[in-house]
Amino acid sequence: MTPPLIALEEHFDSGVFTTKDDLHANLPPHLSERLADLTSLRIREMDAGNISLQVISHIGLMPTPPDACRAVNDKLAAACKSQPKRLAGFATLPMEEPEAAATELERCVKEHKFLGALVSSHLKEGTMYDDTRFWPVFAKAVELDVPFYIHPNYPGDNTDDYYKGNFGNMPRIMMGTAAWGWHQDCGLHILRLFASGLFDKFPTLKIVIGHMGEMIPYMLERTIHTTRSWGTFERDLRTVWRENIWVTTSGLFTLPPLKCLLETTPVEHVMYSLDYPFSGTETGKQFVEEIETAGVLSKEQLEGFCHGNAEKLLKITLDGQTQSC
Repeated sequence: MTPPLIALEEHFDSGVFTTKDDLHANLPPHLSERLADLTSLRIREMDAGNISLQVISHIGLMPTPPDACRAVNDKLAAACKSQPKRLAGFATLPMEEPEAAATELERCVKEHKFLGALVSSHLKEGTMYDDTRFWPVFAKAVELDVPFYIHPNYPGDNTDDYYKGNFGNMPRIMMGTAAWGWHQDCGLHILRLFASGLFDKFPTLKIVIGHMGEMIPYMLERTIHTTRSWGTFERDLRTVWRENIWVTTSGLFTLPPLKCLLETTPVEHVMYSLDYPFSGTETGKQFVEEIETAGVLSKEQLEGFCHGNAEKLLKITLDGQTQSC
């Protein structure tokens, strides 16, 4: 029997944000229904997929004004309190206003017992967070000792044309998002954070990325080789990747990228995730069974992948208790 699962990249739509990008504005009804549900439908599908705990975050929409973020987080907190052993939260933050984002992160962790934050990988126009004006948010995450999950975002206003070409609108949307653009963009963000010296400034910062590492594992050795000319860092990229980055498998359900991830990343930093409702819970369950059958992980490593590594990172246990620091 496969171990119980903790899933960390699981989404909902609060209905608070009125502006939606091309992809989220055209979702089929069955996805919209599941994004809106934080009760029986979600729990029923978690049970079908052997998921004991979902750490829920809002789908990535921009912009995110502070008042809207507070409303989103309060709605999620109410749902988590109604199902404390099944649902937990990552905060939505107004990254356009970094000081307000740091304040909201602290409120959500201390008042709502959220386990960290999940933010889109850039602002609406494409700005990433390597600029020092965003660093108060990272400083707050370090102070609170919670992880910061960076999630792919729809192409920024200054890159959308990059995906236009001699083809229709849907290829443009998908190349800019789930088929390619999301992942290379988010992986680039991690490299920019490294290049900025963020991990020298905050050596205990905990960053989570999804989708088997957002393309970085495949290119990791070549990228590390090139960083010899990037400048002088107290913490080199290999150290940062091994000590500051955790990776979930969200949205990918085949063995080849998992094997690449495990070849390049400490197994203790690799965690299951689904990307609900964009991926079905039974698909995730079947993938875990395939991993178990293939013997890719030892029994102890599989336990860690399924829930133990997340428990350590988030300082929780599956019985709903917070671990002591």
